[in-house]
Amino acid sequence: MRRFLALSRSKHGIADVAMPGFVALLWLGHFPSWRTLLLALLTAVAGYTAIYALNDLLGLKVDREKFAGAGINPGYAVEASDMRHPLAQGLLSFRAGMAWFAFWYALTLIGAYLLNPALVLIVIAAAALEAVYCLLLKVTYWRTLVSGLVKSAGPIAAVFVVTPHPSAPLLLLLLAWLMCWEIGGQNIPADWNDVEEDKRVGAMTIPLAFGPDVAGILVGVALALTVILSMFLPRMSPLPLGVPYLVASVAAGLLLLLLPGAKLIRRHDNRGAARLFDRASLYPLAQLAIVTVFVLLPGHI
Repeated sequence: MRRFLALSRSKHGIADVAMPGFVALLWLGHFPSWRTLLLALLTAVAGYTAIYALNDLLGLKVDREKFAGAGINPGYAVEASDMRHPLAQGLLSFRAGMAWFAFWYALTLIGAYLLNPALVLIVIAAAALEAVYCLLLKVTYWRTLVSGLVKSAGPIAAVFVVTPHPSAPLLLLLLAWLMCWEIGGQNIPADWNDVEEDKRVGAMTIPLAFGPDVAGILVGVALALTVILSMFLPRMSPLPLGVPYLVASVAAGLLLLLLPGAKLIRRHDNRGAARLFDRASLYPLAQLAIVTVFVLLPGHI
């Protein structure tokens, strides 16, 4: 089982589930019914499990090329494991990996349909975009935008679970915030940490195409925009989210995004990139914890 969990990067996936949870609570302003909550949680876990497995399945050939020389790099705390990329290491067969993906993807489709039939389109789009993202590795660094769309699929789907007809401008605001967080806190730092492996296979990533100076500037801009845009998120919520919420939200962005991002920009080292990735992975959990407090104690804050 550990090999299958490694295929789906379970620690990272579980942390990512917090983002749809945060978005749903923000838009709804209270907890949904237990039936909706449990079904949504199962669907979200299944979705992230499937998409992360799909990433390794589609990238198997390239992963084998990457790690043929020096082996697999240590990775980040949320993904550190001797079994990282079990397909590329030969710890898991491709057929077994496909069966694992198919099982969880089928659960995702079923759960999405039961929650809101429109979500099926988002689930299909997420898998298609993940395929495009993998195929563009050696083609263009613009794939980072595709990564932002893939990571946004879960939270956007969460909106449609609790709000059948959400505001289009607010959805675009949410999408921009999610993409900035993913690009500045996850995608570019991940590529930065993997720069030596990516260089061996001729990958086109932002750190390789532009070097550490430009990559650092892009990280800084994306993370700053993430924190700035987060200040407008209360417009999506029926909750009275005033100054205390904004202070807590901005503090989370400062501690988990801006400070580790500033260290990476200053030092230009792989360890800093991995550290930023780890801290940014905790950002959804922090946001979920903050909004949960305001949901439970709206009149006492």
